[in-house]
Amino acid sequence: MSQTVDEGQTFAALKASGYLRRGRMVASAMQVILFACAALSVVITASILWVLVSESWMFFQQIPLVAFLTDTQWTPAFTNARYGILPLLTATLWAAGIAMAVATPLGLILSVYLSEFAQPRVREVLKPILEMLAAVPTVVFGYFALLFLTPLAKQFIPGLSGFNLLVPGFVMGIMILPYVVSISEDAMRAVPMTLREGAYALGMSRWRTAFTVIIPGAFSGVTAAYLLAFARAVGETMVVAIAAGQNPNLTGDPREGAATITAYIVQMSLGDLPHGSLAYSTIFATGLVLFIITLGFNVLGFFLRRKFREAY
Repeated sequence: MSQTVDEGQTFAALKASGYLRRGRMVASAMQVILFACAALSVVITASILWVLVSESWMFFQQIPLVAFLTDTQWTPAFTNARYGILPLLTATLWAAGIAMAVATPLGLILSVYLSEFAQPRVREVLKPILEMLAAVPTVVFGYFALLFLTPLAKQFIPGLSGFNLLVPGFVMGIMILPYVVSISEDAMRAVPMTLREGAYALGMSRWRTAFTVIIPGAFSGVTAAYLLAFARAVGETMVVAIAAGQNPNLTGDPREGAATITAYIVQMSLGDLPHGSLAYSTIFATGLVLFIITLGFNVLGFFLRRKFREAY
């Protein structure tokens, strides 16, 4: 009898050791796979940067960086070519700024409502509807801005051009709304219920609790949402390429049309430019500027999250 028990214990021990050995092998394999995935993202980013820098190197060898950053005209296809990126950069920031002016208050109000006031059934309906906006092709948004919203807005806004920065900026604000609402609402719902209960115990209303306790408690997540949305607006292509115009125009009036950086890249990529020419290298020079802008906002968001992140 005792021999049978010993044999059973030995078999169980061997079986358990086999399970442990296979578990360690699976864990090691998963570590290698996850590390490879993380390393792949770094390699892809570095490769993109290398392509942009190497292709734009010839451009900056011929065009001084000071002239590139300060000249107020961008006419690379003209006989007397000028290579000042200020018109493209100004139009890009105008469109992205208008988009953020639309998405910031709407996104904050909607995220607070979904997090603190909406019933679960209402939240389950509204949030997927908002997130479905991100699935609409940007070409559709572009023609919606050009063919519907622009003629409608011209009836109320005097001096509005057929191609302008105002209407595409507004449409881009609607486009980036799902990013703001989804990430902000998740950050607000992650704030512990004890903070809400403490605020209610002090006699605060639900609105005051939301704006003085919940939003500061979720500040890092809300900030990340807005920085991600701004980077998305800066990199938007089709809406501004269709509805904002293709003319590099240094203007302070969003009612006028102007080409953004992404619109210029699309315009020149469709043309018949010889590879290696100076006009061809402007595509990569402007792309490098766009890459630096988005990278800068991502780095800023990383440091803001580290500084203001709350550990609960």
